[in-house]
Amino acid sequence: MIIFDLDGTLWDSTVPIAESWNILIKREMGRDEGLTPADIMRNQGKTMDRIADDLFGYLPPDERYALARKCEVFENEYITESGATLFEGVEETLAGMMDMGVKMAVVSNCQEGYIKAFLDSMDMWKYFVDYEEWGRTHLSKAENIKLVMDRNNEEKSIYVGDIQADADSAHAAGVPCICAEYGFGEICDAEGRINSFGELPAVLKELGYL
Repeated sequence: MIIFDLDGTLWDSTVPIAESWNILIKREMGRDEGLTPADIMRNQGKTMDRIADDLFGYLPPDERYALARKCEVFENEYITESGATLFEGVEETLAGMMDMGVKMAVVSNCQEGYIKAFLDSMDMWKYFVDYEEWGRTHLSKAENIKLVMDRNNEEKSIYVGDIQADADSAHAAGVPCICAEYGFGEICDAEGRINSFGELPAVLKELGYL
């Protein structure tokens, strides 16, 4: 099974996320937060509570997490309608691997409902057999990777991500990691690397996963 990270690996949603959070905060607090795509990008890969700590640290914990929950719900609705930007070659490559009978899944540290918003907005349900997210289980990414593998009776899997935390999570789950070099971060100890999504099948073949 090939398990994918979402943000920075399959798509870039930093613009609609920043837009949706600014709209919600203006509505709830009457203030222009001025969040930018760069603010969102630097927090990609973190759990939602850690993102709230970074962006809303000026609020008491109870208030910052309550605000983050409202932002998450509105973000899911907003992205379901607006979609975001798939990285070049994603759909064509996923379609090719699906035709080869490759089982694929998505595991992200996002809020509950965010992966569904991705699948709905970009018409991606046909490519993935399963997904899991921090907001649904409140488990670590490593635990969610293992959960998806166990649920699908998969003993051999590989994770594709774009930041060091992705590799750390994959290795903690006992699986190798391919680094998406075009993404939002860096990985120093990946077993494979791709400079574009279309390179993925060749690297998977080299590593014995195709």
